[in-house]
Amino acid sequence: MAEREPNAHQFTLDDALGVDTTGFMDLEDPNYAYMFGFLQADGHLSAQSRQRGRLTVEINAQDIDLLREFQKLTPYNSSITERTRSTNFAATHHSAVWSLHSLEARTKLNELGLPYGRKSKKITPPRVEFSRRDYLRGVIDADGSVGYTSKGVPFISLTTASTAIGAYLCFYARKITGAERHPRPNQRDGIYNITYSGKAAHALSGHLYYSGCLSLKRKQSAADSVANWVRPTGWKPGPERIQWTSEKDKVLLSVPTIDDACAELGHSQNACRARLTKLLDGMVPLPK
Repeated sequence: MAEREPNAHQFTLDDALGVDTTGFMDLEDPNYAYMFGFLQADGHLSAQSRQRGRLTVEINAQDIDLLREFQKLTPYNSSITERTRSTNFAATHHSAVWSLHSLEARTKLNELGLPYGRKSKKITPPRVEFSRRDYLRGVIDADGSVGYTSKGVPFISLTTASTAIGAYLCFYARKITGAERHPRPNQRDGIYNITYSGKAAHALSGHLYYSGCLSLKRKQSAADSVANWVRPTGWKPGPERIQWTSEKDKVLLSVPTIDDACAELGHSQNACRARLTKLLDGMVPLPK
């Protein structure tokens, strides 16, 4: 059954108590921008009859301090509880749950872009002014990873079902790192897996996880390590990142040899050969 959205004009207990809610979820505030990004990725809004409902966030109990920060930022009554249960991944899982029932608060969050019910594919970046790096850090803290691969390569990644969120991360990260990403959903479940590694991860982690920002402590620690990473001596650079255009494709198809293409375009043989193969095999459209 679809979630029923409540009436935004209901008089609430918080109204009756004279709670000052001025500034709640002002997304130009770094803390609220982060909190909203986290809630979009890992929160759940539910509604019942007679305008009842709640917002819940359940995370590992080791991260309970973050929920306490959310509680401090929220000028409405809310609660934090802990529970232990079995899951598909562990026989016993100890989690912490933050619950917020205020209709006024839920209405505000919903208007900003936190849908009721199932939301993973529907969420989008806010359509109001917001603190961008703080918002993205919230999304990554909830649905992403920061750390090192088994080979010692630093990385920062996001797993999301939202096309809009994935595209926005790629757009923003390009401005910070210069790295191009053109993510495609996997065929099995339509999920995007977006990863930055090496120097791109180094730059992006340092930018998103700045000193004193609101974040999960364990991811902040990992991001600090990645941001301080220094490329080892003899480290081989990653593959060349190229933004192919119709003009470049036309050059690639018109010159007599790969060497001529490299000389004219300034790209490596491997990059030119790989692009030419994609063009000839129909993997990418031919230029008009």
